[in-house]
Order: sequence, then structure tokens, then C-alpha cells
Amino acid sequence: MSGKTVTRADLSEAVYQQVGLSRSESAALVETVLAEICGTLEAGETVKLSSFGSFVVRSKGKRVGRNPKTGVEVEIEPRQVMVFKPSNVLKARINGLNGTADSDED
Repeated sequence: MSGKTVTRADLSEAVYQQVGLSRSESAALVETVLAEICGTLEAGETVKLSSFGSFVVRSKGKRVGRNPKTGVEVEIEPRQVMVFKPSNVLKARINGLNGTADSDED
């Protein structure tokens, strides 16, 4: 899948083919899972998917930034950001190693 972006439709199709639900049920299942993840993150909670990784909401404080084109200093307001931390299993798989669920300490 080099260079390809996986879409909701791709995920729905994979559920359809591997689980055996209808296409509409597969799409609804994918939407439900994504909505649950989004809702949890909106509430400021962490989402941890075993053997995959964690989505974490972090708070960034107010700071002074600089416009790179003009050099003018601008105040950047505090905000929430979402970060993804891959599990050791996912890191191992990406690097072609045999990652097992036992090594998942994240």
C-alpha cells in the first residue's frame, strides 16, 4: 500500500470482506468506532488500542511565535493538540521485525 491513503471506504470494505457484514453494516460499524474515538478525545481522554498505539490529548501553553516571512512576533494562544504514540508492536511491524503483543508496554 505504498503511497496510498487508507480511507473510511477502504476500512468499510475490509470489514465487509473479512467479517462478513453487509456493506452498509460495515460502513456503520466503522463510523461508530471512529465516532467513539473522536468523542473520547473531545472529552480530553486517552484512547489506547492494544498492539497499535495511543491517541493522547495534550495541552500546549501560550507562547510567542514568529512569522517566518516578516519576522513579526505573534502571540500563540493556548490550545489542545492530539498526538499519536505507536506501540512497540506497531514500531516492530513497521521496521519488519516480528512484534508480539507481549512486548507492548505502551
